[in-house]
Amino acid sequence: MASTTKEKTKSKSSAKSKFSKETYLTWFESMLLMRRFEEKAGQLYGQQKIKGFCHLYIGQEACVAGAVSALKEGDKYITAYRDHAHPIALGSDPKKIMAELFAKETGISKGKGGSMHMFDKEHHFYGGHGIVGGQVPLGAGIAFAEKYNKTDNLCICYMGDGAVRQGAFHEALNLAMTWKLPAIFVIENNGYAMGTSVKRTSNVTELYTLGESYDMPSEPVDAMSVEAVHEAVERAAQRARKGEGPTLLEFRTYRYKGHSMSDPAKYRTKDEVESYKQKDPIEQVKQTLLDKKYATEDDIEEIEKRIKDQVAECVKFAEESDFPKPEEAFKDVYAESDYPYIKD
Repeated sequence: MASTTKEKTKSKSSAKSKFSKETYLTWFESMLLMRRFEEKAGQLYGQQKIKGFCHLYIGQEACVAGAVSALKEGDKYITAYRDHAHPIALGSDPKKIMAELFAKETGISKGKGGSMHMFDKEHHFYGGHGIVGGQVPLGAGIAFAEKYNKTDNLCICYMGDGAVRQGAFHEALNLAMTWKLPAIFVIENNGYAMGTSVKRTSNVTELYTLGESYDMPSEPVDAMSVEAVHEAVERAAQRARKGEGPTLLEFRTYRYKGHSMSDPAKYRTKDEVESYKQKDPIEQVKQTLLDKKYATEDDIEEIEKRIKDQVAECVKFAEESDFPKPEEAFKDVYAESDYPYIKD
């Protein structure tokens, strides 16, 4: 069940001694690439080079970086429409992600999905879904497939705090717990469902307690701390692999930008945003690298320059790629099947 405050504080205070230099450097580079990629995407959207919907992940990077470091190859990932950072953390080519934002044929979804529908089967990333809460039962289904096939893999399913108002969320949790599916359900609680605060939409503001309705192990996590995210996901993964079923984690995080590029975010005060920036997950990891002498200021500058150049290459690749041909609209509509009852 939920961790006590004392347990959470103890876990957080001992976390920094647990991780290696290589882990911190991986976290820093991964999260910094997410941040710089998203900042550039926002700039390009303003220049009308990226069109349609666009939801940035700036501020929430630890939610993905800590989970990826805690899980293993073969585990599956699925999320909602704030989905650029997940494939970046999983090792997808960021050039293809940028090309997808440009709706180019070299994009990770062939230019057909755009910002909200990223997919990369090779890296076990199954979307990118535009329907609020629509990915939650899909995540349960992926976990069911892993159990049915007797693998040692699990599915981690991300959603926003607004998605827990959907009936599909409760249905998925009920089935996942009933069948003891190897799933980790993650609520990325950034405080606002679009522009409406959690407090204005629910009598239950401690969202992790929703899992307790199904006797599901559930806990809140300080998701501005990548160490805390890693440890919480690691605990949940151990339970899933032992056959003990799913876990619900409430990642308490924050987005520095609006819900989407069309949202000026006037419903928040500058002081509120600034208070969260004081806990910026990337700056925390950077400070740890310096404090532990895992990296020097020069090392940090070199990493920052390399990532800046990498993002520039992504933009160049996207701009130079072609748009899909018109006939591509008729492809990938139906899947081929070897089942005997499906006729040509």
